[in-house]
Amino acid sequence: MKKTAKAIAETDDDSWFVSDAKIYPMATKGLFRNIKWAILFITLGLYYFLPFIRWDRGEGFPNQAVLIDFERARGYFFFIEIWPQEVYYLTGLLVIAAVALFLMNAVAGRLWCGYLCPQTVWTDLFLKIENWVEGDRRKRIALDKQPWTLNKISRKAVKHFLWLMVAWWTGGAWVLYFHDAPTLVVDLLTFTAPIGAYVWIGILTFTTYSLAGFMREQVCTYMCPWPRIQAALTDEYALNVTYRYDRGEPRMHLKEAQKKQADGEKAGDCIDCNQCVHVCPTGVDIRDGLQLGCIQCGLCIDACDNVMMKIGKPKGLIGYDTDMNIERRERGEKPIYRFIRPRTIVYVLIIGLISGLMLYKLTNRDLSNLTVVHDRNPLYVNLRGGAVRNGYTLRLYNRYKQPQEFILSIKGMPEGSQLKVVGEKTGTSNDIPVVVDPDTTREIRALVFSPKGSKMPESHDMQFVLHDPKAGTEVVIGDFFRAKGN
Repeated sequence: MKKTAKAIAETDDDSWFVSDAKIYPMATKGLFRNIKWAILFITLGLYYFLPFIRWDRGEGFPNQAVLIDFERARGYFFFIEIWPQEVYYLTGLLVIAAVALFLMNAVAGRLWCGYLCPQTVWTDLFLKIENWVEGDRRKRIALDKQPWTLNKISRKAVKHFLWLMVAWWTGGAWVLYFHDAPTLVVDLLTFTAPIGAYVWIGILTFTTYSLAGFMREQVCTYMCPWPRIQAALTDEYALNVTYRYDRGEPRMHLKEAQKKQADGEKAGDCIDCNQCVHVCPTGVDIRDGLQLGCIQCGLCIDACDNVMMKIGKPKGLIGYDTDMNIERRERGEKPIYRFIRPRTIVYVLIIGLISGLMLYKLTNRDLSNLTVVHDRNPLYVNLRGGAVRNGYTLRLYNRYKQPQEFILSIKGMPEGSQLKVVGEKTGTSNDIPVVVDPDTTREIRALVFSPKGSKMPESHDMQFVLHDPKAGTEVVIGDFFRAKGN
């Protein structure tokens, strides 16, 4: 009997639990297989070779296009440079990624799982290697049943060697995002790289080799939380890889179907060839309805379409559809496809809003900044003559690629107050020039003195002003001046 998505969700048994039997996915050809190959080449190509792309930032700065530089505490992405204080950009990207995941689910189910998830991409690559070395499904099954001959040992050895090479380069590519890639490659080969690089390469080599080579469908079914989360976010309009049982049932073998049709009896288009099951990387029979193990990769669509063309039946027995549309067809009604609906509109608006805010902030970011911390112990110092001194620790930010001279001053203090910066010359005015090296910060000690004999309140609001002559901008940071003993 056909199980709908609702029936699968409401079942009380554990019939969905994957057995320990090894799955031997069969290779297939078709539209969705080609899409998956294209995504695999693009994503892995970017991952493996992006660290070697160069980007000129000027003398003295890293020229790697994409780099997370722990030494400088910077993140570089082509022309964008992110400082640690700008971690909100990372937060924004994570929010956009989460909402984009919700949007994909609202449009067509587990698109991420079937096409973009790293587990799916690397598993596809490992399966291709396995298929190339050991043969397609039937040959691999036969090979595993054979005794350990020289032929079997050599094939297994070659397969695992290639798997380990892919896993090793996966780990190696990851560490290249944290150091200059060409330099680190030489250091790794000459065994002069930091020990942490070798540790992380080892960890990622092991995880890639294990997850993509052995655990495969177990990761998707048991380890990943997304299949359970997305089930709560979907609705009746979300497309999923669906067996159109209104057309396929009753299923039977081709000769039996032809005989029944010749006798004027009904026979479904499904000839029970099980090709849709054989190509599934998680071993799911899509004809049993929407299931936890189905990653919506579309390979069963390709396999079924190929069979339908061979037997002279129209394609589309399995396709991206909804149970609601199948029921509508059974009633003689037209199917409904609604990609634009309240939830998809909200998701797009959220993505657009956050992207717009991040872009605005990025294009209008200040190239200079200032932070102020008031001394806590002591808050103030009484001086001879009735003056009071407060101490502050200031950090000046220079995002320019050249040394920059800023002008530091104070506002809001009574006339006669004085600003001094430890280590800097102080003139007759309170405008003190402070030079900061390019693309870095500088911490300074600032002392503020009240006028002698002035009668100030216990706590007086004031501001530090950092003037950027190059941009003609000012950064104003409010603080307080404590004068309790005055």
